[in-house]
Amino acid sequence: MRKIIIKKISISLCTLIVSCLTSCSNESLNVRNDKPNINKAVAISSELGSVIDVEREETSESEIFALDTVITMKVYGSKREEVLKKLETKIIELDNLLSTGKADSEVSGLNREGQAVLSSTSAVLLKKSLELNKKTGGIFDITVYPLMELWGFPTKNYKVPSEKEIKTVLSNIGVDKVIFNENTNEILFKNKKMKIDFGGIGKGYITDELVKVLTEEGVESAIINLGGNVFGLNKKPDGSLWNVAVRDPNEPEKYMLAIRIENSAVITSGGYERYFEEDGVRYHHILDPRTGRPSDSGLKSVSIVSRDGTLADTLSTSLFVMGEDGAIKYWKENGSDFDIILFTNDNRLLVSEGIKDQVVTDRYAMWTISR
Repeated sequence: MRKIIIKKISISLCTLIVSCLTSCSNESLNVRNDKPNINKAVAISSELGSVIDVEREETSESEIFALDTVITMKVYGSKREEVLKKLETKIIELDNLLSTGKADSEVSGLNREGQAVLSSTSAVLLKKSLELNKKTGGIFDITVYPLMELWGFPTKNYKVPSEKEIKTVLSNIGVDKVIFNENTNEILFKNKKMKIDFGGIGKGYITDELVKVLTEEGVESAIINLGGNVFGLNKKPDGSLWNVAVRDPNEPEKYMLAIRIENSAVITSGGYERYFEEDGVRYHHILDPRTGRPSDSGLKSVSIVSRDGTLADTLSTSLFVMGEDGAIKYWKENGSDFDIILFTNDNRLLVSEGIKDQVVTDRYAMWTISR
């Protein structure tokens, strides 16, 4: 008998009390004695994010449904209402362009026809996607959408496909089967059954576009949350850093850690919210394009912290698929503009050295990853 579960997490306002931790032989340990103000934290998760921010002074808030998720935004200052309207307009514009869930979007049209002349926005995303595909050794791949459909994640008509079905669909996967002319923005699929999805990069890109609007309008303080993709602009009105609380994959109603940020995105990927179960086996939505199956990398979640929301979005999923060793190696070789937080299947919390002083936790020993 099939048992289908879609996890929707409620938020528990627990207080993080940071305890002294013990050391381990092959990693340096940071002992935390400070306490984050969890009542003013932004709680995020891999797919379903919620914002908690009790700061009310001179603030306006907007909540809309787009990009197949709930988006919340808070803007402080005299122009807040005007700016929120511009942010909403930008989100709707980009959602209408990029969403695979909208039949009249540019991406849906491309997937139906197998060819198109892309708009400048889609062309930028495609170029970035191809670049990151190469840089991640093929792990980040926008052509995996037929696999997502095979497993039923877009429609929620879940099923565990046979190895034969997976093998057949894998023959349609790979950016090497995409022909793109950068001069004309013309794109052509070599295989008629190919489809693309900017879901692994789109929310990060949209986050960056919203930050541009905020900056152009001279907003000094804002927090935006695109379904778990959080960006804190500058500092809070009181001059303190934003606190972003990341959920615990073992107990998603609780927080695993909080991280203090300024002008940075925090984006988390994990297999603990969007999944289904069949015959007692859990199948999550983060698929490995090499196997066509949910990633089994030994990680429960990956968080990326970066000023570049587009980069953070792509790497949160890619490093999850790479696993602990691959993720650490990638960060050591490429991590000049991002930091990582890895939570392993054996409950080790690994934090890169660039943000070790910004992260607090009372639930797990925290080890520093150093170059």
